[in-house]
Amino acid sequence: MLNSLDIDKPPHATRVVVAMSGGVDSSVVAALMAEQGYDVVGVTLQLYDHGAAIHRKGACCAGQDINDARRVAERLGIPHYVLDYEERFKAAVIDRFAQSYAAGETPIPCVDCNRHVKFTDLLDTARDLGADALATGHYVSSRPLADGRRGLYRPVDADRDQSYFLFATTPTQLDLLRFPLGTMTKPETREHARRFGLSVADKADSQDICFVPSGKYTAIVERLKPEAAEPGDIVHIDGRVVGRHDGIMRFTVGQRRGLGIAAREPLYVVGLDAAGRRVLVGPKEALTTRAIGLRDVNWLGDRPLQAGEAMDCFAKVRSTRPPKAAVLRATEAGMEIELLDGEEGVAPGQACVLYDAADGPSRVLGGGFIKRPEAQARPAISTPLHAAL
Repeated sequence: MLNSLDIDKPPHATRVVVAMSGGVDSSVVAALMAEQGYDVVGVTLQLYDHGAAIHRKGACCAGQDINDARRVAERLGIPHYVLDYEERFKAAVIDRFAQSYAAGETPIPCVDCNRHVKFTDLLDTARDLGADALATGHYVSSRPLADGRRGLYRPVDADRDQSYFLFATTPTQLDLLRFPLGTMTKPETREHARRFGLSVADKADSQDICFVPSGKYTAIVERLKPEAAEPGDIVHIDGRVVGRHDGIMRFTVGQRRGLGIAAREPLYVVGLDAAGRRVLVGPKEALTTRAIGLRDVNWLGDRPLQAGEAMDCFAKVRSTRPPKAAVLRATEAGMEIELLDGEEGVAPGQACVLYDAADGPSRVLGGGFIKRPEAQARPAISTPLHAAL
């Protein structure tokens, strides 16, 4: 008989490594696993960069959070280990973050942290500890599929849905991963924390990128990629130079405020040309995108599409937006998405996560990172930009 984690062992013989960040969610996961009789081991990753000065209250896996995780483990009577992943985190997440901004993209470092650190290195550590499962406090679900694999699904609490940040999780990783909070709401999680008497029951959720103090990411980017802070032109899509800027890293597609230019009509950032150090602006209607290409695609569906095939799906192009109807097409050059109703402010570097059209949308089919349109990469303006775009 399978236990509650779909493993054919009694709970006491099932070792569960819990990734404990020091927040209420992962703490409740550890408490629930211990309550159900599993052999629980808590692991906290120490992720910080001395140069970025990110030691601050609420930072993910920094000083205070490590102490909170340790206190929870003591309360539960489970072993707890702190692993120093500083160098790995810097290379896999912080450096990539800066590189992405320097390339004129808008990065999502939480995805890189999940796919390169938490679900790669931490999974290896869990296996070394003899784990049958690695449990996390993410609000997402996984379920067994008919072919023996596990599928990834959106959680019950749509307001806490973190499937967007986990699209790059591989089928092999999903076999070991478990997400006990996928069937709970956030208020229910906090009630469990109070029931267990956990000190983090009312701890506030972290709102910022963990390694960016007060949301000011530009200092980190400028230190690691100074070219991203070089000045350049702000160019209208009709070809006119309408202003100057202090670095493309300060802009993202869809941005309206903080452009530093006077115009008779509202102008928005519609593209970034890193090679030419240009910020491209235009009216709101120029923000609408209906076709995007994807890179670094991870597929979690039943069968990958072959070149020339297409399928209906739902696509989510920002973490804060709902999935919308789309068509996924496989070409010789890769995967392309047609957004049936269009989307405003589609930013290169962000993820486009795909969901099964026949499932509500509930099941995650995978996804990839949004490519920059080729027209925005051209270093010179020989025609009005709206013709190129």
